Amino acid sequence: MTQIRIKDQQESSPMLAKVLRELVETVLLAFAIFVSVNIITARFRIEGNSMLNSFQDGQYIVVNRLAYRFHTPERGDVVVFIPSVNTTTTFWENILGRPGQTDYIKRIVAIPGDIVEITSGQLYVNGIQKYEPYLREPMMITETQQWQLEADQYMVLGDNRNFSKDSRTSHIGPVTIEQILGKVSAVYFPLRDAHIVKRYIYQN
Repeated sequence: MTQIRIKDQQESSPMLAKVLRELVETVLLAFAIFVSVNIITARFRIEGNSMLNSFQDGQYIVVNRLAYRFHTPERGDVVVFIPSVNTTTTFWENILGRPGQTDYIKRIVAIPGDIVEITSGQLYVNGIQKYEPYLREPMMITETQQWQLEADQYMVLGDNRNFSKDSRTSHIGPVTIEQILGKVSAVYFPLRDAHIVKRYIYQN
Protein backbone atom coordinates (compact mmCIF):
# COMPACT_ATOMS: atom_id res chain seq x y z
CA MET A 1 0.00 0.00 0.00
CA THR A 2 2.81 2.40 0.84
CA GLN A 3 4.49 1.84 -2.53
CA ILE A 4 1.23 2.55 -4.41
CA ARG A 5 0.68 5.83 -2.51
CA ILE A 6 4.22 7.00 -3.32
CA LYS A 7 3.65 6.19 -6.98
CA ASP A 8 0.41 8.20 -7.04
CA GLN A 9 2.18 11.20 -5.54
CA GLN A 10 4.98 10.93 -8.10
CA GLU A 11 2.45 10.81 -10.96
CA SER A 12 0.52 13.85 -9.66
CA SER A 13 3.61 16.07 -9.44
CA PRO A 14 4.16 16.45 -13.24
CA MET A 15 0.42 17.02 -13.70
CA LEU A 16 0.40 19.78 -11.07
CA ALA A 17 3.45 21.38 -12.67
CA LYS A 18 1.74 21.29 -16.06
CA VAL A 19 -1.41 22.95 -14.69
CA LEU A 20 0.65 25.67 -12.98
CA ARG A 21 2.67 26.27 -16.15
CA GLU A 22 -0.48 26.59 -18.25
CA LEU A 23 -1.97 28.96 -15.67
CA VAL A 24 1.12 31.17 -15.70
CA GLU A 25 1.18 31.17 -19.52
CA THR A 26 -2.50 32.16 -19.64
CA VAL A 27 -1.98 35.01 -17.18
CA LEU A 28 1.07 36.28 -19.09
CA LEU A 29 -0.80 36.08 -22.40
CA ALA A 30 -3.78 37.97 -20.97
CA PHE A 31 -1.43 40.61 -19.57
CA ALA A 32 0.38 40.98 -22.90
CA ILE A 33 -2.94 41.37 -24.72
CA PHE A 34 -4.12 43.95 -22.16
CA VAL A 35 -0.94 46.03 -22.53
CA SER A 36 -0.97 45.76 -26.34
CA VAL A 37 -4.62 46.79 -26.63
CA ASN A 38 -4.10 49.74 -24.29
CA ILE A 39 -0.99 50.89 -26.14
CA ILE A 40 -2.92 50.92 -29.43
CA THR A 41 -6.29 52.15 -28.17
CA ALA A 42 -7.98 53.82 -25.21
CA ARG A 43 -11.58 53.87 -24.06
CA PHE A 44 -13.30 56.93 -22.66
CA ARG A 45 -16.72 57.80 -21.30
CA ILE A 46 -18.08 61.12 -22.54
CA GLU A 47 -19.14 63.44 -19.75
CA GLY A 48 -20.95 66.62 -20.69
CA ASN A 49 -22.70 68.06 -23.71
CA SER A 50 -19.95 70.04 -25.46
CA MET A 51 -20.04 67.75 -28.52
CA LEU A 52 -23.81 67.49 -29.04
CA ASN A 53 -25.29 66.34 -31.34
CA SER A 54 -22.31 64.36 -32.64
CA PHE A 55 -21.63 62.70 -29.26
CA GLN A 56 -23.94 62.25 -26.28
CA ASP A 57 -23.26 62.42 -22.57
CA GLY A 58 -22.64 58.89 -21.26
CA GLN A 59 -21.47 57.36 -24.53
CA TYR A 60 -18.29 55.27 -24.59
CA ILE A 61 -15.73 55.85 -27.34
CA VAL A 62 -12.63 54.14 -28.69
CA VAL A 63 -9.58 56.32 -29.34
CA ASN A 64 -6.77 55.28 -31.68
CA ARG A 65 -3.53 56.18 -29.88
CA LEU A 66 -1.36 55.42 -32.92
CA ALA A 67 -3.33 57.41 -35.51
CA TYR A 68 -0.85 60.27 -35.55
CA ARG A 69 2.27 58.12 -35.55
CA PHE A 70 1.87 57.83 -39.30
CA HIS A 71 0.33 61.17 -40.33
CA THR A 72 -0.48 64.54 -38.82
CA PRO A 73 -3.94 65.52 -37.53
CA GLU A 74 -6.32 66.90 -40.15
CA ARG A 75 -9.14 69.41 -40.13
CA GLY A 76 -12.36 67.62 -39.24
CA ASP A 77 -10.73 64.98 -37.01
CA VAL A 78 -12.35 64.41 -33.62
CA VAL A 79 -9.65 63.99 -30.98
CA VAL A 80 -9.20 63.47 -27.26
CA PHE A 81 -6.55 65.62 -25.61
CA ILE A 82 -5.33 66.89 -22.26
CA PRO A 83 -5.35 70.63 -21.56
CA SER A 84 -1.65 70.72 -20.69
CA VAL A 85 1.42 68.52 -21.15
CA ASN A 86 2.84 66.71 -18.11
CA THR A 87 6.45 65.75 -18.87
CA THR A 88 6.67 63.45 -15.81
CA THR A 89 3.93 61.06 -16.96
CA THR A 90 4.98 57.42 -16.46
CA PHE A 91 4.50 54.51 -18.85
CA TRP A 92 1.58 53.10 -16.87
CA GLU A 93 -0.03 56.55 -16.54
CA ASN A 94 0.11 56.84 -20.33
CA ILE A 95 -1.77 53.54 -20.59
CA LEU A 96 -4.19 53.79 -17.68
CA GLY A 97 -4.43 57.58 -17.28
CA ARG A 98 -3.42 59.84 -14.42
CA PRO A 99 -5.69 59.95 -11.36
CA GLY A 100 -7.82 63.09 -11.55
CA GLN A 101 -6.72 63.89 -15.11
CA THR A 102 -9.32 65.68 -17.23
CA ASP A 103 -9.48 64.68 -20.88
CA TYR A 104 -11.35 66.66 -23.54
CA ILE A 105 -13.04 65.60 -26.76
CA LYS A 106 -13.23 68.24 -29.52
CA ARG A 107 -13.04 68.64 -33.28
CA ILE A 108 -9.97 70.01 -35.08
CA VAL A 109 -11.06 72.95 -37.23
CA ALA A 110 -7.64 74.39 -38.10
CA ILE A 111 -4.06 73.13 -38.37
CA PRO A 112 -0.60 74.70 -37.93
CA GLY A 113 -0.13 77.92 -39.89
CA ASP A 114 -3.84 78.60 -40.32
CA ILE A 115 -5.43 81.95 -39.53
CA VAL A 116 -8.68 81.38 -37.66
CA GLU A 117 -11.42 83.98 -37.27
CA ILE A 118 -14.85 83.85 -35.69
CA THR A 119 -17.07 86.73 -36.78
CA SER A 120 -20.78 87.03 -35.97
CA GLY A 121 -20.83 83.36 -35.02
CA GLN A 122 -19.26 82.21 -38.31
CA LEU A 123 -15.99 80.29 -38.54
CA TYR A 124 -13.39 81.40 -41.10
CA VAL A 125 -10.12 79.60 -41.79
CA ASN A 126 -7.59 81.45 -43.93
CA GLY A 127 -10.32 83.86 -44.94
CA ILE A 128 -12.76 81.16 -46.10
CA GLN A 129 -16.05 80.61 -44.29
CA LYS A 130 -16.48 77.01 -43.18
CA TYR A 131 -19.74 75.11 -43.54
CA GLU A 132 -20.29 73.14 -40.32
CA PRO A 133 -23.39 70.93 -40.55
CA TYR A 134 -22.44 69.11 -37.33
CA LEU A 135 -23.07 72.19 -35.15
CA ARG A 136 -25.91 71.83 -32.67
CA GLU A 137 -26.89 75.48 -33.15
CA PRO A 138 -25.35 78.73 -34.46
CA MET A 139 -22.73 80.36 -32.28
CA MET A 140 -24.10 83.19 -30.16
CA ILE A 141 -21.00 85.37 -30.49
CA THR A 142 -21.12 88.94 -31.71
CA GLU A 143 -17.52 90.07 -31.30
CA THR A 144 -14.69 89.07 -33.63
CA GLN A 145 -11.99 86.67 -32.40
CA GLN A 146 -8.84 85.80 -34.33
CA TRP A 147 -5.92 83.41 -33.91
CA GLN A 148 -2.72 82.83 -35.89
CA LEU A 149 -1.72 79.22 -35.26
CA GLU A 150 1.96 78.50 -34.77
CA ALA A 151 3.89 75.62 -36.32
CA ASP A 152 2.81 73.12 -33.67
CA GLN A 153 -0.72 74.33 -32.83
CA TYR A 154 -4.18 72.98 -33.63
CA MET A 155 -7.50 74.76 -33.11
CA VAL A 156 -10.06 72.50 -31.43
CA LEU A 157 -13.72 73.42 -30.92
CA GLY A 158 -16.78 71.67 -29.53
CA ASP A 159 -19.72 70.93 -31.84
CA ASN A 160 -22.06 72.36 -29.22
CA ARG A 161 -20.21 75.61 -29.61
CA ASN A 162 -22.26 77.70 -27.14
CA PHE A 163 -21.55 75.28 -24.28
CA SER A 164 -17.98 74.22 -24.95
CA LYS A 165 -14.66 74.97 -23.27
CA ASP A 166 -12.18 74.76 -26.13
CA SER A 167 -9.40 76.63 -27.93
CA ARG A 168 -11.32 79.89 -27.60
CA THR A 169 -10.63 79.97 -23.86
CA SER A 170 -7.35 80.93 -22.22
CA HIS A 171 -7.58 77.81 -20.03
CA ILE A 172 -7.15 75.57 -23.09
CA GLY A 173 -6.13 77.63 -26.13
CA PRO A 174 -4.71 75.98 -29.27
CA VAL A 175 -3.29 72.52 -28.50
CA THR A 176 -0.08 70.81 -29.60
CA ILE A 177 0.43 67.29 -30.90
CA GLU A 178 1.93 66.35 -27.52
CA GLN A 179 -1.41 67.09 -25.87
CA ILE A 180 -3.44 64.94 -28.26
CA LEU A 181 -4.00 61.44 -26.89
CA GLY A 182 -5.46 60.10 -30.12
CA LYS A 183 -8.16 60.17 -32.75
CA VAL A 184 -11.72 59.09 -31.94
CA SER A 185 -12.47 56.08 -34.12
CA ALA A 186 -15.77 54.69 -32.82
CA VAL A 187 -18.65 54.88 -30.38
CA TYR A 188 -19.19 51.41 -28.90
CA PHE A 189 -21.75 51.88 -26.11
CA PRO A 190 -24.71 52.07 -25.76
CA LEU A 191 -25.01 49.51 -28.53
CA ARG A 192 -27.88 51.42 -30.17
CA ASP A 193 -25.45 54.34 -30.70
CA ALA A 194 -22.50 52.26 -31.89
CA HIS A 195 -20.87 53.53 -35.08
CA ILE A 196 -17.58 54.33 -36.75
CA VAL A 197 -16.53 57.98 -36.40
CA LYS A 198 -15.50 59.50 -39.71
CA ARG A 199 -13.56 62.69 -40.27
CA TYR A 200 -15.69 65.53 -41.58
CA ILE A 201 -14.21 66.81 -44.85
CA TYR A 202 -14.76 70.53 -45.31
CA GLN A 203 -15.97 71.48 -48.76
CA ASN A 204 -13.87 74.63 -48.97
